[in-house]
Amino acid sequence: MEQLAFDGMPRRLYPCTPTRLSTWLDCPRRYRLSYLDRPAPPKGPPWAHNSLGASIHNALAAWWRLPLDGRTAQAAGTLLARGWIAEGFSGDEQSGQYLQWARGMVEAYVATLDPADEPMGVERTVATRTELIAVSGRIDRLDVRPSPAGDTELVVVDYKTGRHVLTTDGARSSMALALYALAASRSLRRDCTQVELHHLPTGQVISWRHTSESLARHLRRAEDLAGECAAADDAMRAGLPRPRWDEVFPPRPSPSCGWCDFLRHCEQGRVAAITRRPWDGLAALP
Repeated sequence: MEQLAFDGMPRRLYPCTPTRLSTWLDCPRRYRLSYLDRPAPPKGPPWAHNSLGASIHNALAAWWRLPLDGRTAQAAGTLLARGWIAEGFSGDEQSGQYLQWARGMVEAYVATLDPADEPMGVERTVATRTELIAVSGRIDRLDVRPSPAGDTELVVVDYKTGRHVLTTDGARSSMALALYALAASRSLRRDCTQVELHHLPTGQVISWRHTSESLARHLRRAEDLAGECAAADDAMRAGLPRPRWDEVFPPRPSPSCGWCDFLRHCEQGRVAAITRRPWDGLAALP
C-alpha cells in the first residue's frame, strides 16, 4: 500500500537496497557522490580485494549451474580461473599468486558441499515492500534446510572472502541479511529466519536465527534510514544550493575513508585517512 502525501496524492514508495541504506548510514557525502551527483564523479582505481571477492562469488554461482555430475571441486577451481578478475593487483605475479590461493580455497569449500543439495536459488534477487519502502537485494545462496519444527525452511547464505574475523554479532546485526531473510520469506511464502556467513579463507560458518521481533526491528531501522535518504534526495532534486550540500550530506571522516572510492573528492577524508594502494585490502597469503 502506498503512503498518502499531505495533499492526499499517493506518494511513491522509496526504492532502496541494503547497500544504499548502509552507504547513507556510513557517510552521507559518499551517498551523494554514489547515487545523486550527475555526472557521477570518477572513482579511484579498482580494489584487488573486490576483484578477488567477485571472482569467487561468480565461480560459486556458476558451479551450482553446472549439471549435477559436473559439480566437482576441480570444476569450481576451473571456473574461478576462467573468470578471474585481475584488476587492482600490483601486477601479474601478485594476481597469479592470489589466483592460486583462491583456487585452493574455493575447491576446499566446495568439497564440503553436497552437489545434489540444490539451493532454492543462487545470486537470487528478492524484494518486499512496506507502506514506506520497496527494498530489494541479491542473495548469494538461498538454501532449503530441515527446520526445528520438522518441516523445511529457507536459509540465507552470504559468502565472505575478506581478511577480517567474523563474529556471531556480525550475523545478528547485519541489516542486509535480515532484510534478505524477510524478503525471501514474504516473496516465496516460506519460513526464513536463519542467516549464515560463510568465511571461505577460514572455513568458518557463523549462524544466527532471527525472531519475528528482531526482523521487525531491522525493518523499522531500514524504514527510518530510507526516510532520511528520501528527504535528502528530495532536497537535491529541488535544487539544493551547492554551498548547502554539506548540511544535508555531511562527511563522516574516519580512518576507513582510506578505502573510499571517492577519496580524491573529499578533503576531510584525505585528512582523516592514509592513502591505500589498490592491493592493500588483500589478506596476507599463508
